[in-house]
Amino acid sequence: MAKSRPEELDPRTRELLEGPLFLTLIKLAVPNVLVMVTQIGMALVELYFVAKLGVDALAGVSQVFPVLALVGALSQGAVGGGVVSAIARSLGKGDREGANNLVWFVVAIAIALGLLTTAFLKFIGPHFFAGMGTGGASLEAALTYSSLIFGGATFIWLFNLLLAVVRGTGNVVLPVIVVCGGALLLIPLLRILILGAGPIPGLGVTGGAISVLIYYALGSLILVIYLWSRRGVLHPPVKPPKFRFQPIWEILRVSGMSALVSASTNLTLAILTSFVAGYGAAAVAGYGAGARLEFIIVSLSYGIGGPAGILIGTNIGAGNYRRALRIAWIGVLVAGFAAETIGLAAAIWPTMWLGIFSSDPEVLSTGSAYLRTVGPFFGFFGIGYALYCAGQGTGRMGWPVAGALIRAVVAIAGSLLVLHANGDVIGVFLAAGIGMVLFGCLSLPSLGLRVGYNRSDELKRRHPSSSESQLG
Repeated sequence: MAKSRPEELDPRTRELLEGPLFLTLIKLAVPNVLVMVTQIGMALVELYFVAKLGVDALAGVSQVFPVLALVGALSQGAVGGGVVSAIARSLGKGDREGANNLVWFVVAIAIALGLLTTAFLKFIGPHFFAGMGTGGASLEAALTYSSLIFGGATFIWLFNLLLAVVRGTGNVVLPVIVVCGGALLLIPLLRILILGAGPIPGLGVTGGAISVLIYYALGSLILVIYLWSRRGVLHPPVKPPKFRFQPIWEILRVSGMSALVSASTNLTLAILTSFVAGYGAAAVAGYGAGARLEFIIVSLSYGIGGPAGILIGTNIGAGNYRRALRIAWIGVLVAGFAAETIGLAAAIWPTMWLGIFSSDPEVLSTGSAYLRTVGPFFGFFGIGYALYCAGQGTGRMGWPVAGALIRAVVAIAGSLLVLHANGDVIGVFLAAGIGMVLFGCLSLPSLGLRVGYNRSDELKRRHPSSSESQLG
């Protein structure tokens, strides 16, 4: 394995290892937050146009949104986080050749998981959406949108994993150009294909799915051209390297733990959506509109925590454990403060957000109840997600995973108790808020115990023993 001497490190990598902590983190976080907010913003614009088709269309797409968000979270945050971590650690160790070869393994993972997503949702999707509690026109809209959007799941995976490759090098400018530039194309395309324009007839929810897939396909092509034209830190070979399982394992080992966090977050939302559906189509539309803000919190927290994970992974690879720990604390404090600020604002002025999507009184009533109940807990949600990203950087994710799973259990079990007692929908929202508190609080011990921030933890990561505690 060829390694670079310190004086041969790429300037971008050197900045990650030696630049001032707070300024370097903010320099990476600002464009990364812009990317994350733009991506969730595009989903909200699509929802805005779909809402003009009526409550049934809005409720149907709202059913699919948690599953689509899960695929996005798995590809961008979970497996994408594993890619970022693997690339950053390789560059931190000076292993440029290994990092270059990793790009091909990432492409293989994207294609395999994309095809698996398509096959799985083609089989389970109709049963899943039918079991979420709505029917008629709402279910028809859900099935139409689902079959199209997940039929092109490979483009979603390839786009997000190649973005992760670029981010792993510390380059957060190109993702801004690709994502925000794509948004300039996607937004008018959504308007035209969903609602129609002039002689062009609107395709309804079908047009929304087609627009999104065009965005992902074009973005993937741009990223492939960039990487293989050798314009960045990485210079992947023209031909795929000889297959080895170890590089894939390095990615999937972190990704598997990350997937538990992403899956629990999105499946919790999907299950709670099915619970709220028992209160009527307007109620689930209101909850869906309110819960979209939760995904903005996830995107914001990942926008801050993701760059922290890049810095942590690069410094862990170089053996700078104290610097990595300081980065983690800064990321947690910034993410928690930003998420809590948004949560409190939404709780005080809920209709400013909800009014974007609907003027229906019942939709506004349910959405306002959700934001007033759960918004004050968003800060804990931001802390949990920032620690999840930090865990990706260290490769030790036990505490954030435990917090996320307990959050899911409490939110779902608490909601079931409310439904069993024929309680008000606010009880469901309160269970969701308590779950967020537990997620943040149960993730924090990973920093207090310095899990992953010392040399012995790195050695355990490379050579795990059968007696190693899984909580670490």
